[in-house]
Amino acid sequence: MKPIFQEWQLALPLGVFFAVFVFMPLAMLGYVSLHQGTDLKAMGLAQYAKFFLDGFNLGILGSTLWLAAKTTLLALLIGYPLAYLYTLAPPKLQRVMILLIVLPLLTSAVVRTFAWVVILGRQGIINTLLQSYGWIEAPLKLLYTPGGVTVALAQIEMPLMVLPLITALSNIDPNLRQASQVLGAGRWRTFFQVTLPLSMPGLLAGCLLVFAAAASAFVTQTLVGGGQQIFMPFYIYQQAIQANDYPFAATIAMALLVSVLVVVTVANVLGRRSKGFVHA
Repeated sequence: MKPIFQEWQLALPLGVFFAVFVFMPLAMLGYVSLHQGTDLKAMGLAQYAKFFLDGFNLGILGSTLWLAAKTTLLALLIGYPLAYLYTLAPPKLQRVMILLIVLPLLTSAVVRTFAWVVILGRQGIINTLLQSYGWIEAPLKLLYTPGGVTVALAQIEMPLMVLPLITALSNIDPNLRQASQVLGAGRWRTFFQVTLPLSMPGLLAGCLLVFAAAASAFVTQTLVGGGQQIFMPFYIYQQAIQANDYPFAATIAMALLVSVLVVVTVANVLGRRSKGFVHA
């Protein structure tokens, strides 16, 4: 009996959705970036030359990618142990842990960002506690610093790292770890030769999600970083809203998009060569 709907017919609604709401806006963005002036009449590559031949613009792009990389590393260092502890915890504790992990997703990123502004401020929670115990005499400058932006972004994007890791670690057969220990491998050797390689798909997915989200996190970068640090999303806002230079703003957006896609593609290719993908 033939199926009522073919495979392409089932995928058609999703394909139309992506075409209208994803690919068409990107095509319009690329089209605008190819115009030489704000009047959108003459076309050319002048905007791309303006961006890539200016060291200031390349510095902003590099700072944004470096911020995303630091955020991803910090989220991984905190998220992997958290996900691993989740898999070892009893079911009752797992329900509590998953609630705490998912809870930030139920709160607006703007609210969480303002919370970090309060925490890192000169009269914030951290400085108040340190001064109350006499560990510091003057408030530390934690807000409007690269470290503050990295910590805030890592916390905000943490669920994107932990949830894929929990899925990957939960799918590992516990008998494999037990067999490794029975054969004489210690806990650390078992972790690095069994658990870590088999969890590589979740680790890779979490890193890619956090990297892409951190590179484009306009609200957190702007509020926690302040005007002293300029990253690509705020640079796009400046050119589009304040300078009304939409072609150059579109060029900046395309440069950020392509740069993130290149990093994600390279990381994905290298990650899929790992043992976790080969033997999964």
